[in-house]
Amino acid sequence: MTITPTGAFDRTPGGAILMDGNRLRDEIVVALRAAIEAAGSPPVCLATVLVGDDRPSQLYVASKQKKAAEAGMTSRHIGLAADSSQAQVEDAVGTLAADPGVHGILCQLPLPDGLDAEPVLALLPPEKDVDGLTERSMGRLVRGLPGHVPCTPLGVIRLMERYGVATAGRRAVVIGRSTLVGLPQVLLLGRKGVDCTVTLAHSRTNDMIDVCREADIIVAAAGSARMVTAAHVKPGAAVLDVGVSRTEAKIVGDVDFAEVQAIAGAITPMPGGTGPMTIACLLENTLSAARMLGAFPT
Repeated sequence: MTITPTGAFDRTPGGAILMDGNRLRDEIVVALRAAIEAAGSPPVCLATVLVGDDRPSQLYVASKQKKAAEAGMTSRHIGLAADSSQAQVEDAVGTLAADPGVHGILCQLPLPDGLDAEPVLALLPPEKDVDGLTERSMGRLVRGLPGHVPCTPLGVIRLMERYGVATAGRRAVVIGRSTLVGLPQVLLLGRKGVDCTVTLAHSRTNDMIDVCREADIIVAAAGSARMVTAAHVKPGAAVLDVGVSRTEAKIVGDVDFAEVQAIAGAITPMPGGTGPMTIACLLENTLSAARMLGAFPT
């Protein structure tokens, strides 16, 4: 799939390129729809499973379904009560896994207290694991085998591609070591074709400012509000904010945007940066899943 840049890049008041995730998400959705229509509009189905009535999770799943429809895909949804048993959740996911009409499956996490996500995720065939969360998907990423890459780290890569952030031979620092973002992000930045020299930083990193100041690229994914300040950033560096923290006033990221935008060469906003790209890459993975399963032309 090719995304064609349109128009000049927007910039922050400080002059940094604004890496707009909303804009790129919409470009990807348009490209996916065009690819599906060019193939004769075969059904490409994304199934979602939501356990409980958590309002943010409901909104997030609804947003995924809306964007799937805009991309020309179909959606299937299973909603289960918060008091559902482990067996009920596993039965729902297992049914979708066995259904040849379903190409991608997303089980919204976290599950309610008392439910274990690991045996649920283990039911997902790697071809349908469009979130890229299972141990088999992670193993494929490590081994460089075909599979689905976790959506948020992939979204970071897509933003850098779209906004012309050079990676080959550059130094990158990833702050945070979660299996959802930090660890796969390190693998993606270091793999052949991207070719960064990558440092993994975390809460036990003693010289965080010095480590970050050496980086051409900073990916902040620690979930610590505004921890990356101007002192952490080398002038001209690209700064991508993945962390999300809720204050009394608003949602903020791991990056102090007001400070850093005056120094960085490129920066993502929060919200509107890496978040929308998670959904875009979920849909990208869903089309790839349909191809892997032989339901869509290669």
